[in-house]
Amino acid sequence: MKKISVSILILVIALSFTDSFSQLANQNTYLLKNLNQHYTNTLYSAIWGYKAPDGREYAILGCPSGTAFIDVTDSANIHEVDYLTGLTSSWREMKTYSHYAYIVSEATNSNLQIVDLQYLPDSVSLVKTWNYSGYTRTHSISQSGHYIYLNGGNSNSIGGITVLDVIDPVNPVKLGQWTTLYVHDCRVENDTIYAANINDGKVSIINASNKSSLSTVTSFTNLPGSGPHNTALSENRKRLFVSDEIGTAPYRMKVWNIENRLSPVYVTSWQPTGITTSIIHNIETFGNYAIIAHYSAGIRIVNIANPDAPQEVAWYDTYPSNNNESYNGCWGVYMFPSGKIIASDRQTGLYVIKTSFPLTGAGNNAVNSVPEKYSLSQNYPNPFNPSTKINFTLPENSSVQLSVFDITGKKVADVINDKRDAGSYEINFDAGKYGLSSGAYFYTLQSDNFSETKSMILLK
Repeated sequence: MKKISVSILILVIALSFTDSFSQLANQNTYLLKNLNQHYTNTLYSAIWGYKAPDGREYAILGCPSGTAFIDVTDSANIHEVDYLTGLTSSWREMKTYSHYAYIVSEATNSNLQIVDLQYLPDSVSLVKTWNYSGYTRTHSISQSGHYIYLNGGNSNSIGGITVLDVIDPVNPVKLGQWTTLYVHDCRVENDTIYAANINDGKVSIINASNKSSLSTVTSFTNLPGSGPHNTALSENRKRLFVSDEIGTAPYRMKVWNIENRLSPVYVTSWQPTGITTSIIHNIETFGNYAIIAHYSAGIRIVNIANPDAPQEVAWYDTYPSNNNESYNGCWGVYMFPSGKIIASDRQTGLYVIKTSFPLTGAGNNAVNSVPEKYSLSQNYPNPFNPSTKINFTLPENSSVQLSVFDITGKKVADVINDKRDAGSYEINFDAGKYGLSSGAYFYTLQSDNFSETKSMILLK
């Protein structure tokens, strides 16, 4: 009896150790905010980000009965600014182009919502709900340049891909379709589509140089037992990262060499530190980093400077109760230029986190480091017509005013008047928005401990 008891004790200790190892404390990250304002019996879904011309950052969160728009600019005051209702759905996804958001869902007759974001931080405005003959719902949406890609649902006869031209953002024009296989999601870079064919265990590479006539380059199996959900690319576009949402465990990120797009070669796979059960969902790449939504394992941050040997460097578990093989937990992720990472958790809504180390090498999207001093740079281009960029840095969280004056000293534009986190900012100033005529102007940055003025010239 004693021997049996000892054996059971050893087994319990071993299992406890394994479980504790899989539930390692959050590493190299810290939470800024968790917002859970719209949970019902239907779950949260997608997340995306929008950086406004004035540099403010907004999370766009798919909720059970609509879409929430959340200002995350000031870490001390992360708050929802507007909510757009929609048909109830446990799957709602969005992308942005110009100052518009395009929102889709799997709810029948949800169609495509086109939302004007120019009135932020006060509100958003639904411009229209748009469709075409036979189209009522979409599983996911992708964007590249002024083209939108509708994936799955009944976007076409087989739930493939339908291309929309939104160069006129509120009046989409339907172009070509790809109807070879069902597409769960896709990534588009340089007129090439990387489509995840979840039901067929395949990934398809599609030539989209002619948006009215899409053609298959190749389709390949993402290893036996896979069910590809989404794809992402390395910075040099020589490696393709593929997630596996269905199929057989383990649900790993697969890395493919696509230097020869006609014949991709499997390189390696990755899964979270000490976790073999959680299911991978969405991958987004930013320079040398992959930010991954890994359902019950939460947000995972992976260094892919060497994409053939991914190294996990940080994580934040949005679903700490377990790491089970389930579709509970973290659904989607996105990273802003400020270094803020936003994520959607199916049960508990929005998470805003940062890493405790600089995200250097994250392309143009994020360098999470604090400037040493206040500064205001010369605008560029200068002279300009009608828009120009103004850069400034803040070494600490500060109240900020960026104003433009004419040569008489009259204020003609309030560009920024709010509170910002420490960091580097690039602001787009559009003189046309304020009806300014040609001439010399001055712009002034004022904060808690700093003031500086520079001149610029508008030439129409």
